[in-house]
Amino acid sequence: MNKKLNCVLLVDDDFATNFINKKIILKTNLTEYIQVALNGKEAIEYLCKQGKFESTDDNEYPSPQLILLDINMPVMDGWEFIEEYKNLNLENKENIIVVMLSSSFNPADRAKAESIKEISAFNQKPMNKEALLEIFEKAFPGLIGENIS
Repeated sequence: MNKKLNCVLLVDDDFATNFINKKIILKTNLTEYIQVALNGKEAIEYLCKQGKFESTDDNEYPSPQLILLDINMPVMDGWEFIEEYKNLNLENKENIIVVMLSSSFNPADRAKAESIKEISAFNQKPMNKEALLEIFEKAFPGLIGENIS
């Protein structure tokens, strides 16, 4: 029986990036669901099952185990999201891995991300299959195996 993550949450305002990341994630066959939030505010609402993500069906918006977070977004950027996320009282929050993805080559962004305990890793965009598998290997040891196609 293959072990998979329940859900990966993509938080990025760029539709092309989300499309590419979804394709890469689907190719790994390591998650049941992929959800998309177009900014940090939508991601907070998703995690809290509020706004358009409010539902009586717990499986409609499953809790993510991995969040891939962009820095620069309208409404609420990645840094603002992390500040809000720190204060959330979520069930199984300790099991959620947040990886910041950025096209920024600014060393200050990487240093800032590395100084925030809620951020597990900082990766450059665009994402590729190898980078994603590395995230899975570090964050979820034992998950990779026969699942990879």
